[in-house]
Amino acid sequence: MRMLLAALTALAGVSLAQPSQAQIALGETGVTLTTTATYASDYLFRGISQTRSRMAYQGATEAVHSSGVYVGGFISNVNFQGWDARQEIDVYGGYRVTLADFNLDFGGIGYLYPGYTRPPGGASPVLDYAEFYVKATREIGPVNLLAAFNYSPNFFGRSGDGFYVEGGADWKTGVWDLTLGGRVGYQWIQRNAVFGTPDYAWWAITVTREFPVANIGTIVASIGYYDTSISKNECIYGTNQNICDARALASIAFRF
Repeated sequence: MRMLLAALTALAGVSLAQPSQAQIALGETGVTLTTTATYASDYLFRGISQTRSRMAYQGATEAVHSSGVYVGGFISNVNFQGWDARQEIDVYGGYRVTLADFNLDFGGIGYLYPGYTRPPGGASPVLDYAEFYVKATREIGPVNLLAAFNYSPNFFGRSGDGFYVEGGADWKTGVWDLTLGGRVGYQWIQRNAVFGTPDYAWWAITVTREFPVANIGTIVASIGYYDTSISKNECIYGTNQNICDARALASIAFRF
């Protein structure tokens, strides 16, 4: 149930305010490589814990060509009750372009669970799925506004069409180099009984600060508050799991 990254996204998992990644030019190819490693108190995707409220260890890398074409990958531990999936690997790609002061991003992402073994007889669902997305951001002074729309033709667990919208903003406060971020999103799912929750909203607010390390990279510290509109008895029907509850999430990321 990979509920970020956007390319972040890609759009998410880790903390809400994703660290901007360092860039390494690959010779004269026009390609730059970005890499980030993250240690977080949880892995939240659209407000729902993917690690059953346990620690998350994550890595991401992305290659971007000067034309705007990009490809990337993300890996994290996961822990779903009753299933043996222990890793999630996301692969994505797309095209970014700037038009009339708006940064647009068009692409697709595949969510893969290579360690998952589906029992004989099909008692457990297929977890792998794909989404297509379009995102837009615009900077207005110290504020970066963003919006995103994702569509999956067969969402997590083969739960049918999945539609997702998200909006938010990041504000460079100018106080102690802190960035204040906010997000709100809504997920529609065709087969709610298969997915395990009703359609739902989630929201979050985070505070982030970067700490440059000379000649090495940058440490990014973040803490945030996350919540969803899903009640406890609606969260993964019949199990009363607390993976949809309100919670704080803290993370340390290193980009190099």
